[in-house]
Amino acid sequence: MPGEAYQRLWDSSHVTLQELLDEEQPLLEPVSPRERQSFQYRLSSVYLCYLGLMRRFDTLYDQMVQPQKRRLLRRLLDSVAGRVLELKDDLVRADLSEYHCLDRVLQDLKLTPADLEVPIPKYFLLEQSTVLKERELMLAEILSRMKPVTSEVGFPEMHRTEAIILLQRAERARQGRLRATFMREIRREEERDRKIREDGWHKFDQDQAAVTIQKVWKGYLQRRRTQQDRRTEMEFIGMLPLPPNQVENAGVMYQASLREDIRRVRQTEKEEEFQLEIEKTHDSIKETEGPDMKEKLKEQIRQWFIECHALTGRFPDYPDDSVGGSYLIFADKTPEQVKMELETEIQESKRKDQEKNKEKKERKQKKGKKDKTRKGEADTMLKVWPSKFIPVINAGHEEYINVWKNRCESIYPKQGFDPEMLQVEKRKEVEQEIRIQVDELMRQELKNLRLVVDREEGRPLKRVKKKTGKKAGKKKKEKDLTPDRSVDSLFEELVVSGFLRKCETVALKDYIGDYLYLGSVLNLANKSPSPSLFDIRQNVALYGVLRLGSPDIHSMAPFIRSILLVGPSGMGKKMLVKAVCTETGANLFDLSPSNLQSKYPGKTGTQMIVHIVFKVARLLQPSVIWIGNAEKNFYKRVPKEEKEMDPKRIKKDLSKALRLLSPGDRVMLIGTSDQPQLAEMKGLCRTYERILFMPRPDYASRFVLWRQMIEAQGVQVTPNLDISALAKVSDGYTPGHILQAIHSVLTERRVLQLSKRPLVASEFLGHLAKLEPVYREEEESLKDWYFKTPLGKRRVKLIKDQDAGEAKLAKEKKRK
Repeated sequence: MPGEAYQRLWDSSHVTLQELLDEEQPLLEPVSPRERQSFQYRLSSVYLCYLGLMRRFDTLYDQMVQPQKRRLLRRLLDSVAGRVLELKDDLVRADLSEYHCLDRVLQDLKLTPADLEVPIPKYFLLEQSTVLKERELMLAEILSRMKPVTSEVGFPEMHRTEAIILLQRAERARQGRLRATFMREIRREEERDRKIREDGWHKFDQDQAAVTIQKVWKGYLQRRRTQQDRRTEMEFIGMLPLPPNQVENAGVMYQASLREDIRRVRQTEKEEEFQLEIEKTHDSIKETEGPDMKEKLKEQIRQWFIECHALTGRFPDYPDDSVGGSYLIFADKTPEQVKMELETEIQESKRKDQEKNKEKKERKQKKGKKDKTRKGEADTMLKVWPSKFIPVINAGHEEYINVWKNRCESIYPKQGFDPEMLQVEKRKEVEQEIRIQVDELMRQELKNLRLVVDREEGRPLKRVKKKTGKKAGKKKKEKDLTPDRSVDSLFEELVVSGFLRKCETVALKDYIGDYLYLGSVLNLANKSPSPSLFDIRQNVALYGVLRLGSPDIHSMAPFIRSILLVGPSGMGKKMLVKAVCTETGANLFDLSPSNLQSKYPGKTGTQMIVHIVFKVARLLQPSVIWIGNAEKNFYKRVPKEEKEMDPKRIKKDLSKALRLLSPGDRVMLIGTSDQPQLAEMKGLCRTYERILFMPRPDYASRFVLWRQMIEAQGVQVTPNLDISALAKVSDGYTPGHILQAIHSVLTERRVLQLSKRPLVASEFLGHLAKLEPVYREEEESLKDWYFKTPLGKRRVKLIKDQDAGEAKLAKEKKRK
């Protein structure tokens, strides 16, 4: 796509952004619980629009070359992504659920389920590629030192003659098996011929033989024509993809990826040129215009001194740096106005303190039933919290309108930077630097003037007290148990002891699943729909990937320290943890109870390992701390066979370490559990802020799983393979079960036979029957546990209230 196309995309994106900003103010108005559905609909539509806008800004930031535009796009991309996270938080509060049914909104906005996919910004990995490579090399070097020890223990030596004899035995056995299969086939053919000879050949006359051949041939031709017509019809209406021309598609895809890579190379070149020009411009402005700026500022400040002295008979107080220093003097105000402002600020601060004290006393006196009822109504009202990202988005949008909207592209040919804009920016920076130096000099000059003219030795400055708001609780600082050790030594210790692992590269899109198409219909029928695998992938992208990928998003977005993935085994919980690490380039720390066994014993050892893990995780951000079988840390009763493991020993230290994490610390605790019923509910819910329930896949997800997993093995799905039947039969089986059955059927020999013997659905049934499915009782027990969590309880209460309200309305209608 050429640069003009990206410019048009940028312009259209800001048109939609302006529409969204106009819709922000009505969202802040509180709504009564009776209008919950309309409130959810408005929130969902705005959320989907911001998702689409985020996808556009990601494309623009990835492919725009002009460095000054890219800086604005980066701010807009991060702020829009943060707004998406805020709206997700508002949706959870409105729905009282982590999963939302947006099919009706999608239909009204004329969007597809693909538009619901959360885009992961490409710069998450591209901009930290060098850091990731260094970390990989460091990890590989440490692991290579450990390899010789494991190889000596693992593989016993064998003599050459013994190895030859072993290979000969295996080869003779293979040849014997092949000979046996051939002989079996020969015997079957001989038996078939013998039966035909005994029964005799059926004789046809010439007409009967011709009719039989014609029937068979005409039937074959007609079936072929019907199949071809059906395929063309399905392709025409868009239900089947067009027949792929692999050579053409490969060429087009290669050219597109090549152009994208070329633009990224140009980005780095232009960025290097821009950085060099920044330094040159700063130095040249400081040398040429710096002295004049300094003298001009001094003259203006001296003039202000003289005017103030002439008016008041005294020299003024010099503004403090916290207020702005001499910047207040040059804000196009007279000396009287500056003096009045400084005095009024002090008086206003005193008045506000007095008013606050009065309001507090009045509130205490006016406590009663009316206030309680009003507070109760206010709590039940549905509302959206004020956004931290909207001011940033507004500033970026205004900058686009004022600077970039009507600017001709010929000003910066070949996507170069704009020198005039750079000079204006650097002139402001240089002026700010010089102003700080001038302030120090002029304060001293003011003291000298007071001594000479007014004979005042000095006057204490009246500093305006900063508003600190409510007194926040003092956070205890963590004691550093390893003050003398470097990060590299701690990193190596964690790798050697097995707490820091090399993560497998797993893309989040590899977690296959389809969208829940009938969610709103089920809600209208008072049936709570189970989330699909698509919803699970979307939540992991929102809670895990977007927050860990960018420090700017993490510092301002709603703060989440930990996630718990709950579901039966085989649902891909570990895969999602690896996907979060892969998409963000995060380090993977393993604090599972099984990994802690017989390592760092005792109370001090437990404190030390938790401290080291969280310290290294904060220093080498982003980081993911994974705890498998998370319920074991919060056992109600520890089983006898696990008492030696002592799975509850990091419970207290883990909660303390989590509390010390603050916005900006891109460290996330992700727990996985398939038996959360064994844990104490309070402790588990305090440690893990978000609990994502993962039920068995529905029909649509199973259909997509079968098709894509079979195609991933290099097998093309033909009409002979009834995937719909496989999706129906595999109800109750997890993605892990389906993958296991596919691997057991599609062996190398079976893949070679596909041209002669196409794949049939019945081949998978035997392997599926050997596996143990997830029974409804197990899933129901997990659902019952989830509805006992804080969010689950509120959801159940909401459903009960809605049912009670509908029952009342039905009774009133009957009476009427």
